Amino acid sequence: MKKVLYSRVFETPRIEPVYQSVSERLQHYNEFRLSFSSTEVEDQSGRCMSCGIPFCHNAGCPLGNPIPETNSLVYEDRMQDACDLLHAYCNFPEITGRICPALCECSCVHNIYGEPVAIRQLEFEIVERGWHEGWIKPRPATTSTGKRVAVIGSGPAGLAAAQQLTRFGHNVVVYEKSDAPGGIMRYGIPDFKLEKHVIDRRIGQMVSEGVRFELGVNVGEDVSAKYLKSKFDALLLAGGAMEPRDVNVQGRELSGIYFAMDYLTASNIAVKSARSDAEMKDTSINANGKKVVILGGGDTGADCLGVALRQGAVSVVQLEIMPKPPEGYNPATPWPRWSQILRTGTSHKEGGERRWGISTKRFIGEGGKVIGVETTEVQWQDGKPVEKKGTESNIEADLVLLALGFVHPKHDALLGTLGVGLDARGNVKIDPVTKMTNINGIFAAGDMQSGASLIVRAINSGREAAIGIDNFL
Repeated sequence: MKKVLYSRVFETPRIEPVYQSVSERLQHYNEFRLSFSSTEVEDQSGRCMSCGIPFCHNAGCPLGNPIPETNSLVYEDRMQDACDLLHAYCNFPEITGRICPALCECSCVHNIYGEPVAIRQLEFEIVERGWHEGWIKPRPATTSTGKRVAVIGSGPAGLAAAQQLTRFGHNVVVYEKSDAPGGIMRYGIPDFKLEKHVIDRRIGQMVSEGVRFELGVNVGEDVSAKYLKSKFDALLLAGGAMEPRDVNVQGRELSGIYFAMDYLTASNIAVKSARSDAEMKDTSINANGKKVVILGGGDTGADCLGVALRQGAVSVVQLEIMPKPPEGYNPATPWPRWSQILRTGTSHKEGGERRWGISTKRFIGEGGKVIGVETTEVQWQDGKPVEKKGTESNIEADLVLLALGFVHPKHDALLGTLGVGLDARGNVKIDPVTKMTNINGIFAAGDMQSGASLIVRAINSGREAAIGIDNFL
């Protein structure tokens, strides 16, 4: 074991992840983050060693990942032990190590006076080393309970619950309406942030453990809820919050206006089926040669920006109705809370323009097609946006993408037939302890019961639901 040098926490600066150059990565849809060297991994983990009272794993991480212990194992060159410890708290650290916003880093003690430990990058390095070395293997249950559980939806919550339930010894079937499992991770996250072979190798592990996947099955239409209730001892609803938030302004009916998830899904399907740009230009929603306006300044909007640039957009403008957040420290969200500050993602560094405090007044059309967006600047008073007179302007656009988030799960035949209760926001209501709905034996997890949230919270919700189902059974 190495001798821990406590002084190194003050001597070693944070190293930011290194990426391919913009000119290189805009030519493809693959991941472009480069790995740390072994020395950099050791040095960065060493920055964690002198922390007296860590907040990262409780105030920060919804999964409660034991980050200081994990980094200590890394620093001691016990990478396999670090990998095992990660998996004890998170089913898919290779996913969170790529697309989690790293709430833990906001809660890092270093963040009080400097730069936080590169926790997310270290997680990425640990789990990728684990896959490379063959440390990550199937963990099938040693005994079977004989109980059957149906999981509806294969996003992060559904997959996490399915894996846990299978390891508890239950017989689990995952129903997914798409042709491949992964939910929003597969169809809503661009490949340059999460290549789909990363999902596939984890699905392979789950299949080896005994999870069965029924793909292309829309529960409520292809298979009735009544049938599932008769065949399974418990049901888990994990279909996500897929009802998109719309904008009610003049011209909304014009062609050329799409929800962001429809656009991202079309792109991901095109990337899966054909790797060449020439073939991808034939997809139904494409930004090639177009002036693009994105409504919504969050991560989904940034993903649309990165895809549009790769597709060859002439221009991309991303609009956000909220005011521009401060750079650096924000006293309104002090440590160890998630700080509301200006964040510039990799896609923002690739091109396009961002504007804040902008409201959409109407869409301008010609011949039934959108040709522009009329906007106005707003200022916020008592929590409401108020238009600034004389600030109206038009932005040319022949493709508009609505990245305004999601309001609640689809209120479709499935939920109606089951008769599960909904909360005031239209999400499936559950008991906070048991995770069960108002219907005996029917549970819910992830965005379907919480509303749209983060992947790390969805994984945690799936794990908690699995415990609730196991206790019930």
